[in-house]
Amino acid sequence: MQLRSPSRSATPRIEELIARRDLFAVFQPIIDFDDGAILGYEGLIRGPAGTPLETPFALFSQALAEGCAIALEQAAARACIEAFAKLDYDGKLFLNFSAGAMRQLAEARDDTLALLRHRGVDPQRLVIELTEQSSIPDVGSFLPVISTLRAAGAQFALDDYGTANASMNLWVRLQPDIVKIDRFFIHDIASDPLKFEAVRAMQHFANASGAQLVAEGIENEADLIVVRDMGINCGQGYFFGRPHAHPARKLSDDARDALRANHIAVFPETTRAVSSASPSGGMASAKMLVHAPALPRHATNNDVLELFNRLPDLHAVAVVENNQPVALINRRSFMDRYALPYHRELFGKRPCLQFANASPVIIEKSMTVEQMAKLLASDDQRYLADGFVITENGQYAGLGTGEKLVRAVTEVRIEAARYANPLTFLPGNIPISSHIARLLGNDAAFHACYVDLNHFKPFNDQYGYWQGDEVLKFAAAVLAEVCDPTRDFLGHVGGDDFMILFQSDDWQERVLRAIHAFNEGAQRFYAPADRLAGGIHGEDRRGNPSFFAFVTMAIGCVRVEPSSGPSLYNSEEIASVAAVAKRRAKREANGFVLIDADESLALLRGQAEAAHAHID
Repeated sequence: MQLRSPSRSATPRIEELIARRDLFAVFQPIIDFDDGAILGYEGLIRGPAGTPLETPFALFSQALAEGCAIALEQAAARACIEAFAKLDYDGKLFLNFSAGAMRQLAEARDDTLALLRHRGVDPQRLVIELTEQSSIPDVGSFLPVISTLRAAGAQFALDDYGTANASMNLWVRLQPDIVKIDRFFIHDIASDPLKFEAVRAMQHFANASGAQLVAEGIENEADLIVVRDMGINCGQGYFFGRPHAHPARKLSDDARDALRANHIAVFPETTRAVSSASPSGGMASAKMLVHAPALPRHATNNDVLELFNRLPDLHAVAVVENNQPVALINRRSFMDRYALPYHRELFGKRPCLQFANASPVIIEKSMTVEQMAKLLASDDQRYLADGFVITENGQYAGLGTGEKLVRAVTEVRIEAARYANPLTFLPGNIPISSHIARLLGNDAAFHACYVDLNHFKPFNDQYGYWQGDEVLKFAAAVLAEVCDPTRDFLGHVGGDDFMILFQSDDWQERVLRAIHAFNEGAQRFYAPADRLAGGIHGEDRRGNPSFFAFVTMAIGCVRVEPSSGPSLYNSEEIASVAAVAKRRAKREANGFVLIDADESLALLRGQAEAAHAHID
């Protein structure tokens, strides 16, 4: 009988791999964005190639099952240190450890230092990363571990921040030298406004705490440019290099060119409608809240009279029970009734609910602006005369009036429209000005293009606002289609005015494509008879009968060249010159004009100086 040798495909035990030294180190570069240099390398471990234990996930899952995870971490660290020493690369070596492995590393500090010295690796080149899987029940007892490692010369990093156990609590208490942002937040950050805001919050805290940020998971140029322009200085990811046993000693030409790209990032804008944002509702409530005393349910009409006489500006008084509103008494209605003969004598000592509105309009302080707007449009208009009660979590907070409600909703919506247009959800005037300022501050070459629609007002008058809004949304869709979202910023100034800040090299082709697409598509918004006639009959701004051709698009563009020193312009001047270009474009048959910023600004400034001198 032939004896068969044991199958080599059987999964070996982790202890066997460690004993046979079958663990292999690979390294991924970490890049300094300022000069494109490789700051260091993260050491990662791999099992035998082609086996079920090749990946680190499989390795550590098996180690956990066998109860030897810390032994695997220690063996992995030794393998990475030995391989890194043989490579003889410059820069730091980043190593991953769980909290338990870090404790043992600190306890065996002398052995670790001896290993590093033996391999010729300076301990000051070591960065110890606390992995995100680590939970630390007693953070206070862990602080001496970090102190020991720092005393040996190593730096301490918090890995994969934002997931699992890598929390703000640990950041505050452990005070890491380096924080590595988890790849979840970096992947697609160029198009995800919530990820952008989350990373920006991390950046603010890093500035306050003195920690250096490293963005993990950078896989494309768009995400890199956003992270770079946010001011984060370091990153790693497949865009710079995959983990390899012999990684590159310097950055590739493509990655270096991306880092040095002249265009600046278009930050993703959070443009949610105001109606869905409860904080805006809170802002409106705060604007209209009138702090006023309330009366208990058992109060008398004489108590109401005394309060109104004491507070002559009080338009109403709420009646509450357990601090919850149950009724509202309007001042004018109460005083008119009380002025009748003998009413004070007859009703003065009776309960105040006798003359109260037992079903008052109640607005919760957290109510959204949209809910408040629906109240304005409802058939129930009692609040215009009586006012209404404002509550916070069901408890009485104060009063409001119909006038204040209208003003508050209007002000909040106007303010919100400065940030995001409520119709198209495109960025409004403040983000537009902010992006122009960023372009100027970074000496970026760009074209500011002001977009306007010809004959839009007559169309709006003829077909109504609903159809007019559809044309505006179509215009926004056409403009968005021709923009590169990573280079070109599209904003909605208001009405039928839009602004594009182009950094794309083929900007002019994009402009002409937008004009053509809109002019062709806009005709479908007309009735068949008007399409056959080539337009509509209406009145001009002076009330004279006129014929208006189809709505068309006009785009006036301003070329802004980078300056050799401080910017020669500001965002308001660029917007003003773009408006001049737009007015000229509306007179051109093809709807397009290009002007130079220097020449036009000199003319505008001269006109302003002449007007000022005339006033003086």
